[in-house]
Amino acid sequence: MADKKRTDLDWQDVRTFVVLARHGSLSAAARSLSVNHATISRRLHSLEACLGEKLVERRPEGYVLTPAGTHALQAASDMEQAAQILSQGLQDGAPLGLVRINSSPGLAGGFLSARLPALAIRHPGLEIDLAPALRSVSLERHEADIAIRFDKPKDGDVLARPLATVGYAFYGTEETCRAVEEGGNLILIGFNEADAYLSQATWMAKQFPRARVAFRAKDQFLQAIAARSGVGLALIPHYIGRADPLLRICDLGAVPSSKEVFLLTRSRDRKDASIRVVADEVLALFERERDLFM
Repeated sequence: MADKKRTDLDWQDVRTFVVLARHGSLSAAARSLSVNHATISRRLHSLEACLGEKLVERRPEGYVLTPAGTHALQAASDMEQAAQILSQGLQDGAPLGLVRINSSPGLAGGFLSARLPALAIRHPGLEIDLAPALRSVSLERHEADIAIRFDKPKDGDVLARPLATVGYAFYGTEETCRAVEEGGNLILIGFNEADAYLSQATWMAKQFPRARVAFRAKDQFLQAIAARSGVGLALIPHYIGRADPLLRICDLGAVPSSKEVFLLTRSRDRKDASIRVVADEVLALFERERDLFM
């Protein structure tokens, strides 16, 4: 980069960099900010010129941060959060601004979405963004502030706190379960073909290779909804099945192993009031309803 640096930092350049780092592509960043690709590129180059550092590298999988970009993203994310708080007005000690949570679709639809909105009601300055995704997002790239995952990370500067042990069973309507228990044909509900690699999907295929899979859906919350129709049995976590009065357990003699679920936050965010409040609420939610999971 050129040795000459601009003295004035443009907030829109910083904001654009944060969004590009979060999404990893020009197209996604442009959609998020409602601008064109050229604007994203121009603002990125402007910020790099101002800082005198190359912040991202373009690779086949998208834009990735350089070491300087990783360092800059931490400060830029702090600026973004401060701007959100200022735009909403200051409140003494109250959590403010946007907190982004990533979790599996099953946890988002089957547990969190019915419980977390109460937190936003109690704290009017708080905004909660619950984004379900099967893939694990990057906390270091600030794709989320809190991640709820079924796998404990082995690296990265994150705090991992256990939430619950999640057990599984086959659930169906009373009529569907009774038909199977009386010797009828086993009909199942499974994951769609694009997600056939998931552990529950591969386990079910190995255990019941001859069973008809009559209906497929992307996540276990949708599979539970399908099971209400009586089309077949769904292999779903207890926290979804037990909460549905139209479903009951159908014992097929085997279920996959239970899994541990963890709450992840960046270590450097431990003093962030808004993230801490939301994280503590998530921990409390799982603790209060621990018996629902096993």
